[in-house]
Amino acid sequence: MRQVFLDTETTGLSAQDGDRVIEIGCVELVNRKPTGNNLHLYLNPGRDSHEEALKVHGLTTEFLADKPAFEEVVDTFLSYIADAQLLIHNAPFDVGFLNMELSRCSKPSLQGSVAGVVDTLSMAKEMFPGKRNSLDALCDRLEVDNSARALHGALLDAQLLAEVYIKLTRGQDALLIEESGPSALPGSTAAPMDLRSLDLPVIAASEKELAAHEDVLLQLDKASAQKTVWRRVVA
Repeated sequence: MRQVFLDTETTGLSAQDGDRVIEIGCVELVNRKPTGNNLHLYLNPGRDSHEEALKVHGLTTEFLADKPAFEEVVDTFLSYIADAQLLIHNAPFDVGFLNMELSRCSKPSLQGSVAGVVDTLSMAKEMFPGKRNSLDALCDRLEVDNSARALHGALLDAQLLAEVYIKLTRGQDALLIEESGPSALPGSTAAPMDLRSLDLPVIAASEKELAAHEDVLLQLDKASAQKTVWRRVVA
């Protein structure tokens, strides 16, 4: 599976009010491994960045003056992301800006060019409810080195996001045996594990535990006005 981790920097916070994309960073992973086939674009937005935005990314009007406009690189960008799964931290923000840029070029929306968009911020909120889930917070929590992140930069943030994502989803393939692993032989396939020879202990509940369990069942039955399924099945 081809995944592209994407981040942008912008002149401000509102695409609807005329703010523009000034940097795009994309990092490619294939089968969860970085390929080095990344895309990094600086863009001339034709306007100044808001003061607060400039403090975040540090990309001055002077630095961006000789960079291409979005419409000059739009085909390169669309070709790169074609049919990939995009992973973006706070995806609605970046997707909203990119769709506005695409509409100015009379191009279809981002969603029509890719296999799907995953919001890693939503993923993190589900995994760590009630906690800070910014990219920096996730780097700290998951021990991803972000010491080089003095300012926000689209390519660096995309690289950090890829590392964060791999750690967030590590459990998904922890039980899989890859055929391409170092111990696999050419043409070999992973054999299923035979558990029949294992002598698994059976630990019976004590009388106290059984009584406590029965009390919980009675309380549930009472709370449901004697409509619990297991009581009706037994009856």
